[in-house]
Amino acid sequence: MAKKKTPKKPSAEAKLQGYIAGAGEVAEEKIVTALQDNFMPYAMSIILSRAIPEIDGFKPSHRKLLYTMYKMGLLGSTRTKSANIVGQTMRLNPHGDAAIYDTMVRLSRGYEALLHPYVDSKGNFGKFYSRDMAWAASRYTEAKLDPICAELFGDIDKDTVDFADNYDNTMKEPTLLPAAFPSVLVNANTGIAVGMASSICSFNLAEVCRTTIALLRDPDHDLLTTLPAPDFTGGAQILYDEALIRSIYETGRGSIRLRGRYTYDKYENCIDITGIPQTTTCEAIIEKIIELVKAGKIKEISDIRDETGISGLKITIDLKRGVQPEKLMSKLYKMTPLEDSFSCNFNVLISGTPRVMGVRELLTEWSAFRIECVKRRTYFDLHKRQDKLHLLQGLEKILLDIDKAIRIIRSTEEEAQVVPNLMEGFSIDEVQAEYVAEIKLRHLNREYILKRTEDISQLEKDIAELESILASRTKIKNIIIRELSEIAEKYGQPRRSMILYTDDLPDEDPAEEVPDHPVHLFFTKEGYFKKITPQSLRMSGEHKLKDGDEVIQHEETTNNTDLIFFSDRCSAYKTKASAFSETKTSVLGDYIPGKLGFEEGENAVFMLSTKEYSGYVYFVFESGKIAKVPLAAYATKTNRKKLTGAYSDKEPLAAICYSPEEAPELVLLSTSGRALVVSGGELLAKNTRTTQGVAVMKQKKGHRVISAKILTEGMLADADRYRAKTLPSMGQLPKSSTGEQISFSDSGS
Repeated sequence: MAKKKTPKKPSAEAKLQGYIAGAGEVAEEKIVTALQDNFMPYAMSIILSRAIPEIDGFKPSHRKLLYTMYKMGLLGSTRTKSANIVGQTMRLNPHGDAAIYDTMVRLSRGYEALLHPYVDSKGNFGKFYSRDMAWAASRYTEAKLDPICAELFGDIDKDTVDFADNYDNTMKEPTLLPAAFPSVLVNANTGIAVGMASSICSFNLAEVCRTTIALLRDPDHDLLTTLPAPDFTGGAQILYDEALIRSIYETGRGSIRLRGRYTYDKYENCIDITGIPQTTTCEAIIEKIIELVKAGKIKEISDIRDETGISGLKITIDLKRGVQPEKLMSKLYKMTPLEDSFSCNFNVLISGTPRVMGVRELLTEWSAFRIECVKRRTYFDLHKRQDKLHLLQGLEKILLDIDKAIRIIRSTEEEAQVVPNLMEGFSIDEVQAEYVAEIKLRHLNREYILKRTEDISQLEKDIAELESILASRTKIKNIIIRELSEIAEKYGQPRRSMILYTDDLPDEDPAEEVPDHPVHLFFTKEGYFKKITPQSLRMSGEHKLKDGDEVIQHEETTNNTDLIFFSDRCSAYKTKASAFSETKTSVLGDYIPGKLGFEEGENAVFMLSTKEYSGYVYFVFESGKIAKVPLAAYATKTNRKKLTGAYSDKEPLAAICYSPEEAPELVLLSTSGRALVVSGGELLAKNTRTTQGVAVMKQKKGHRVISAKILTEGMLADADRYRAKTLPSMGQLPKSSTGEQISFSDSGS
């Protein structure tokens, strides 16, 4: 590490110009020291004081805002301007007014982001499900605390929670709110800190209260019986997976699939979307649908518009005639944010330490927190009643001789001696004597004193009850259970999110429906492909091909058939005929290696079309072996486009043949000029695609099989002559006397 240079002493002129010692100099510092002194305090501040909620369900910014509104007397009163609330909150919150107002907006009833909002708002507070619907400025809106906040602040003045100094030590603020219900689970809460994050989904209030009650009575309670699933404000449907929900409840981590809710209006032929996942917005859904329509991937929609208004969220989709709404929605769920996932990460600060907990552990921690709050409240009430009883017991002693009390006060020469003289005259302590001395002259009568001392017996009963509560954990739990039952009854609401069980969902294929009309497929030796309709083919001339190219396969099929293109590198590429545009013979067509994303230098050698994946594929190798593989081996449940290991790579490939029949006859041609006819029924099929096959045609040294075809009528003048009685066989040469010649394309068909 380089030594720091000693700064030169400033000149008199520099001093006059405001010289700062060491300004502009670069001093080296270890990165570990910089991280410890600068970054770590910042990271801890973000985690503890900004982004992660605590067991009461609030981040510091939420707590400061709500407590300010409580101290302003906005619980159950008339509203006040939001700007006034923001200004008052800045006494506790050192951030700017914009950040404070944004926090209030997200807690408001108008924004609709919470199942049970804490701020009763008036004016434009925007909507959580709209990206473009901005809220009005704070000077135009009004707010007060929602009635449910009475359950947050009911015991705060009874020493139920600790208080701390604000940022400038001029005020006190609560470190937690004594929430009488598990607000940490009732309203959604997300935050991103440094190195960690928190994402807590919302649950139905009544269900959470019933679950907490059940856990207080039985720690082994099955949560799913009272808390079936989360509940989201957007009204989205939950795709229910019991194993996944149980995992989230136990670990606090997982992902919940949500999908939008819709209704179909058959008279207007339109779909009305009235609920969307919590993680998206109307604009994002509409933009994605428009993008898909422009790309031609969705053709069933004629118009889409946002009709969100006073009545709530609504996206209307006008359909074309004959469209089935269920199938369209199945496609939209797959291709748009109408179906999305909510990632759960139940990270909560417990005693200043971030912990990821499941629902059971989280409710257990809240119960422990609430038990402590009830204990502190009971201690507070007990001490208040004990103090009052103590004063009344002193007042009761004066009842025995009021005249004596008056005489003592009158005969005392100095005011400071009044309390000591009363203490001595009635055998009471200083606190009781002070209380007696402060009684007004008009109250020194027997009637007043008797009325005050009548409460002694009731106070003694109350104190005994409070002491019994403190001595019994069961009684404290019963108090919490009673309060939770009252809250569930008073504030409970029906579920907003419908539960859809995945087992009951129809197995619908959201693939695009394509017209199933007849087409002709052409595949060339150089790897070009053409799809031509019969009408266009009748009106067309010869095929346009590259020099030296030729059509090696021609098939008549329909537009929704599956295509498999085999390459010279033992791979198969799957696609559909509908993926290609209809063309004419006067164009080159689509180059398959480029269209399907072949690797560099990889070529297509064979085209196969199928719908049922029946029949067999025959791979003929140059050595004379043939591998018979069922076409079903290439059927995949997923939409995989590339299959590696489509056939064996142990020997060079001579040709590929396909036949839907069980026992077709194949004609093999060797460089020796010999031909062999073999029945596919004599070959044993192997389900393994990379099977090396069985030897069929013997080859002399230096010779190899160069082509193969399915035998058709008229291909050979005397086919019986080339049929072998045993395999493998050398095959037969054509008769020179007849001038027969055997020659066909190397690729086969």
